Amino acid sequence: MALLSAVSSLLPFSYGATRLSSKASLASTTSGFSLSSLRSSQRNPLRLYVSRAIANNGGYTAEISENETPLRTYTWPDNKRPRVCILGGGFGGLYTALRLESLVWPDDKKPQVVLVDQSERFVFKPMLYELLSGEVDVWEIAPRFSDLLTNTGIQFLRDRVKTLLPCDHLGVNGSQTSVSGGTVLLESGFNIEYDWLVLALGAEPNLDLVPGAMEFALPFYTLNDAIRVNEKLSKLERRNFKTGAAIKVAVVGCGYGGVELAATISERLQDRGTVQAINVSKSILTSAPDGNREAAMKVLTSRKVQLLLGYLVRCTKKASDSEEEEEDGGGGYVLELQPTEKGVESQLIEADMVLWTVGAKPLLTELEPSGPSVLPLNVRGQAETDETLRVKGHPRIFALGDSSSLRDSNGKLLPTTAQVAFQEADFTGWNIWAAINNRPLLPFRFQNLGEMMTLGRYDAAITPSFIEGLTLEGPVGHAARKLAYLIRLPTDEHRFKVGVSWFAKSAVESVALLQSSLAKVFSSS
Repeated sequence: MALLSAVSSLLPFSYGATRLSSKASLASTTSGFSLSSLRSSQRNPLRLYVSRAIANNGGYTAEISENETPLRTYTWPDNKRPRVCILGGGFGGLYTALRLESLVWPDDKKPQVVLVDQSERFVFKPMLYELLSGEVDVWEIAPRFSDLLTNTGIQFLRDRVKTLLPCDHLGVNGSQTSVSGGTVLLESGFNIEYDWLVLALGAEPNLDLVPGAMEFALPFYTLNDAIRVNEKLSKLERRNFKTGAAIKVAVVGCGYGGVELAATISERLQDRGTVQAINVSKSILTSAPDGNREAAMKVLTSRKVQLLLGYLVRCTKKASDSEEEEEDGGGGYVLELQPTEKGVESQLIEADMVLWTVGAKPLLTELEPSGPSVLPLNVRGQAETDETLRVKGHPRIFALGDSSSLRDSNGKLLPTTAQVAFQEADFTGWNIWAAINNRPLLPFRFQNLGEMMTLGRYDAAITPSFIEGLTLEGPVGHAARKLAYLIRLPTDEHRFKVGVSWFAKSAVESVALLQSSLAKVFSSS
C-alpha cells in the first residue's frame, strides 16, 4: 500500500483534456502509423506558414499553407489577456502549458498560451527503450500535440526558435500593465510578442567531442533516434538470419541511458549477438542507488553483456567501405579505447553499431545572439535562474529542465531528469499564475521520489526514496515502473487510452503464456 500511495502521489494534476475532431490542425490524426513514414517526415521538417486563425473549442489553431507568404507577426486572439509563450514541448514545456490550463483564473486574467516545438509529437523519453523491445507503440509514448491539446485553449506552433529579444531587462517588473516582455523570432519568419516567456528547449546529444562519433555513432535521445536504432537492428537481424553472422553492438556510456540500452538490446539479440558497454568509470551507474546498481549488474551479467570499465573512447572509425555490407546492415566500425589507469593496455573493438549515450548540450546555446539583452548562461549553456525559476535579470522569463541551472539547498546543480522537469513545470505554472495575479512566487524545492530504470521486456528496478533500502526488481519492478509512468502521461484521455492498450496487451500475453504452458504439459504427458 505504501508503494501505491507513493505512486499515486506522482500524479501532478488533472487536466481533463478530451479529444474532439478539428478541421484545422498542424498534422493529420490518422490512426495508422509507420516508423519509416515518421522518419521520412522528420527528414524534411515542416516550415510553418499561417494563413489565418480558426476558432476551435474555445481556442485557436493555425491553418497551414505552403504556398502563401508567411505572416511576420503572430496575432494573438485577445489583445487584453496576458500572453504566455512556451518554447519547447518536452516535459517542462508541455506540462507547464497544461498546468496553466488547469488553474482557476479570473476571466480577464486567464493567459493565452502558445506552445512552440520543432516536432509534431510530444515524446515520453523514459520509455523510448520499450520501442526497441516492442512493448509499446509509437502513439502511446509519442502522441501528437494536436491530439493532446484539443479542447484546450493552448495553441501549438510547429517551428524552430531562432532569436530571443527580451525587453524585461529594461526594468519591466511583471506588473499588470500591457508592456511587452519581449519578442521571439522563429525560423519561419514569425515574430511572437509575449508578456511571459518559458524556456524549456531541452538539449541535444553532443557527439562532436570524440573524432568519428558524429559520423558513425547513433545517439539515443529522441523519437527519431529510437527509430533509426530500431531500423539498424532490424537490418542486422535480417543479415544474421541469412548468414548467421553474429551481431556486435557497442554502447558508449554506462549511466542510466547506456545501461538501459545495453539491457534491452542484449535481451532482444539473445544468442544472435553480443553487447559491449564502455564506461570511463570503473563502475556502472555511479550516481544511482545501490539497489538499482546491483539489479542492473545482475541482469547485465546474466545476459553476458561485456563491460569495458575504466576506458574512454579516443575515436571511432569505419572498418569497411562496402556498399553491399552497408545495405545489409553490416559495414562495421572500430573503436579505439584508452584506459584511464596506468599499466592497462589500450584496446580496439569492432562493432556493427555504435550507440552513444554520454554528453548533451542545452539548445539555448543554438540561438542567435540578441545583443545587450542576451540571457545569462552558465558554462554548460543553461540559463541562470533564481529559486523561483525566473531567469536572473529577466523577471518575465522562466527557465526549467535542461534550459535551467537551478541549484539545490546544498548548492549542487539539479540533474536534468524527467522527474525534475515534472516538478519544475508544476512550480513554473503556479508562479506565472502568481505573477499575473500579483501574488508572491514560490521557491522551487525538488523532492526526490526515487529512481527507476528498465532492464528489458519483463525486468526493471525501482528504488523509492520513501523506504530506505527497498528496491523492487524483476517483473514486480517492471509493473510498478509502467504504472508510475502511466500516471505521469500528460492528459486524462491519453492516460486512459494507453492504460486500456497496455491492459489488452498484457491479457493477450498472459493467454499466450498459458497456452504455451499447457502445450508443454500435454506434450510431456
